[in-house]
Amino acid sequence: MYVAVKGGEEAIANAHALLAQRGRGDTTLPEIDARQVAGQLGVLVSRVMAEGSLYDPELAARAVVQAQGDVLEAVTLVRSYRTTLPRFGATEPVDTAGLPPERRISATFKDLPGGQQLGATFDYTHRLFTEAPPAEPRRKPDDDTTMPRITELLGAQSLLESDGGHPDDPEPGDLTRDPTVFPLSRPERLQALARGDEGFLLGLAYSTQRGFGTTHPFAGEIRAGEVEVEFEAPELGFPVPLGRIELTECQMVNQFVGSAEAPAQFTRGYGLVFGRAERKAMSMSIVDRALRAEELGERTGSPAQDEEFVVSHADNVQAAGFVEHLKLPHYVDFQAELGLVRRLRKEAEADV
Repeated sequence: MYVAVKGGEEAIANAHALLAQRGRGDTTLPEIDARQVAGQLGVLVSRVMAEGSLYDPELAARAVVQAQGDVLEAVTLVRSYRTTLPRFGATEPVDTAGLPPERRISATFKDLPGGQQLGATFDYTHRLFTEAPPAEPRRKPDDDTTMPRITELLGAQSLLESDGGHPDDPEPGDLTRDPTVFPLSRPERLQALARGDEGFLLGLAYSTQRGFGTTHPFAGEIRAGEVEVEFEAPELGFPVPLGRIELTECQMVNQFVGSAEAPAQFTRGYGLVFGRAERKAMSMSIVDRALRAEELGERTGSPAQDEEFVVSHADNVQAAGFVEHLKLPHYVDFQAELGLVRRLRKEAEADV
């Protein structure tokens, strides 16, 4: 337990004042507005919303400004605010199959129904500083264009496992309200991955491709766009639209040599996150597939295949808190360790 130190309150107040001064920066320059952050730093805002478990671009942008660009601090602010909100119920499952994408690509088929739609992406740039081109109006895809999922094309030929969807599926748990108990169901794992730190998941996904895992992923399809969210109020008895949110969805397909129960086929990894977060969705889907190794009867043993390791360490708020708590006073603990080291050295010297 930590106790207040006499005289510490004034020092803390001064630290807060200095932090605000540093965050304001050069006062001769205009102050950054949260609306600018939401409009021009959309990828950053998407990450804060995803890891903060709250879809609100304006609020996430305010958190980024208040946190002075510290992503983990911004995520912590959003999560803290989220706990104060009332909960009226759960929305209807969003229909990502009918999502009209602003960006839709596949690395498995060149010519696919509906075509490839490159959208807004850094993928084809030279990663050099350039003058920003004039903004062009966002082009919406033709509503009459049919864009079936790649997984549907493979599934029609029985080359891809079923997605497991069933009207009698049990209601998934809620990791934001219920304690984490291992082993988790796949929906609970996906919740944890969606809230997980992008860098951590990226590292795990990379590890599976370097031999620390048995997956060989192909980007079956990546979609990004807006989808309508609906809520069914008990007094109405039918769903009503609440608005539209931006999502990024990734479906990885992975080779599976088969087992005694299943033939050789492709299996799935899935990722779905708020906003424009393609790297996060891809990493999430690769790790999701890696965590299914035991279910599919594959050899396990790599970090990305260990559910408890992945889920327990993916949460950046918990990780940051546990690491940063080392900055707090540990005087008594250190004195105890220091005394132990001195005693052991003294005993070793006496034995010589």
